[in-house]
Amino acid sequence: MRFKSKPVDGFQAFAVTGPNTISFAFQASTAAKKGLLGFAVERVDPKENQRYVMPGFKVFRSIIPNPDEDTQASTWDHPVQSLVWDDFTAKPGREYEYFFHPLRGKPKNLDRTAKPIRIKVKTEELFSDDEHDIFFNRGVASSQSYRRRFGNKKPDDLAPAKKKEALQWLSRDLDDAILKFIDGARKDDTLLCCFYEFRYAPVADALKSAIKRGVDVKIIIDAKVNEHTDKKGFHPSFPRIDNLAMIQQAKIPAKAVIERDANPSDIQHNKFMVLLKGKKKRPAEVWTGSTNLSLGGITGQTNVGHWVRNEAVAERFRVYWELVRQNLGSRKKDTRAVGNKKKAEYRAKVVALGPPPTTIAGIPKGVTPIFSPRAGLKVLDLYVTLVDSATRSAYITLAFGVNKLFKDQLKDNTSLNGIVFLLLEKKDKPNKRSKLPFVVINASNNVYKAWGSYIRDPVYQWARETNAGILGLNQHVSYVHSKFLLVDPLGADPIVVTGSANFSEPSTNANDENMIVIRGNPRVADIYFTEFNRLFNHYYFRAVVESRHDAGKKPDDASLFLDETGKEWQKKYSPGMLKAKRAKVYTDMKGATTL
Repeated sequence: MRFKSKPVDGFQAFAVTGPNTISFAFQASTAAKKGLLGFAVERVDPKENQRYVMPGFKVFRSIIPNPDEDTQASTWDHPVQSLVWDDFTAKPGREYEYFFHPLRGKPKNLDRTAKPIRIKVKTEELFSDDEHDIFFNRGVASSQSYRRRFGNKKPDDLAPAKKKEALQWLSRDLDDAILKFIDGARKDDTLLCCFYEFRYAPVADALKSAIKRGVDVKIIIDAKVNEHTDKKGFHPSFPRIDNLAMIQQAKIPAKAVIERDANPSDIQHNKFMVLLKGKKKRPAEVWTGSTNLSLGGITGQTNVGHWVRNEAVAERFRVYWELVRQNLGSRKKDTRAVGNKKKAEYRAKVVALGPPPTTIAGIPKGVTPIFSPRAGLKVLDLYVTLVDSATRSAYITLAFGVNKLFKDQLKDNTSLNGIVFLLLEKKDKPNKRSKLPFVVINASNNVYKAWGSYIRDPVYQWARETNAGILGLNQHVSYVHSKFLLVDPLGADPIVVTGSANFSEPSTNANDENMIVIRGNPRVADIYFTEFNRLFNHYYFRAVVESRHDAGKKPDDASLFLDETGKEWQKKYSPGMLKAKRAKVYTDMKGATTL
């Protein structure tokens, strides 16, 4: 939901809410910014009958010259020096009231007499009766919060109760939502499942329980044989071995399992379920998104689950599931010519399920499923065009690097184009094995990047962190695994693309994949937007620290302490600066209301 405050002495606040995250921005006149040291933030929670000042992360050096990892700062004394701010601690379905108090004066003699900017907001429900519900895990094992709560210890090294708490904190509500979807299937209903990784015991046990209560459960798993030996030793087929072991462990009957082992050089990368209601098998609901059914997928890397209540969409997924279950495609024994022919035939059958839109104008209102594999790159070209054509802003998560098509399209952009945010698993840098020239896109193209990183060395009050790989949660992707893009999410016609595909060529014309394109749904856009902000802000700071470290530079003290003059931090909001561009995305948003 989108909100705005009434103007107060040259200030106005804007807010966008999801279930757990609230993103704010401020518009401030020249007079209002004069002498402004920042804002003290006060939150009122009527349901809990609480009113308190929010904590901050930075301090005035003249007040606390040597902060450490245990330093607690209140924004009443150490204000937020930003015109863009987020609250990551909100609860779903709550009304909150915020008071942003402009502070002036000097750090040791603050002037708090200015009238506060008051804004009332309401967060989205986590579980609703709407067409869409969206669930993010925290995806920030590399965080000060995890360090404070669990001491950077592996969950397996914690006491049982603390381990459960750690995994629940990391998963947030994602695992609960998956289990709730499965538990919603009653006797005579059908669950059609399609999973790349199927090695998360709670979901396997839930599906076994569904079978016991009379649900017709069918599970397609990736069962490709891809074992090999290299210099590091023997590598068994992944995820086949783990998937089959989990099926055996949960005692899921063989008749409920379909092993997808055709197209052995590609992967069955789907992660979806379709709920069919009653004996007539009426398509009703779909669970999709980026979340693999593994401990790391649920708790470690960033992931999203998307619940769609739409009969037409469920029917499209049902038909696609029926095609995948046929296990079409090439076989290991095939010659290249025979294998290519079988792959082409399979791609043609996927395309026959329904042509996807190939232009922005061709994207209808509502939900449009897109399935893979398919010949050509028209779908990927559409995603590239969407990002490049954003009027105000575009946001995309990229787990396996920035595809060349995106770079080629964005490299001629300037400050006159919409601002683009890329959230990456790893820093974008040259691939030594590639013969192609490395294309750089950065702030000069109005493109800003953050990538998975963690604080390796203590930096003032920020202590050394860990990551999902070190914690034993993930080995292949430690940080960013989600796959979604947003185009002008705060505009009147937002577009969201989400699902299993990695915005790459293999995910378009080789792997089994699914995506949904959602147009014109502000609620969906707001939830994805606030969660993208949370993740981008978290990793952007760490990526900057990492870049300075790699360049042999010490941490920038000016960015680690508050500005005591009130002048330096405001320079970051000069026209053309990143923070000014971000604030303008909010102040230009459509559909904001005043409570």
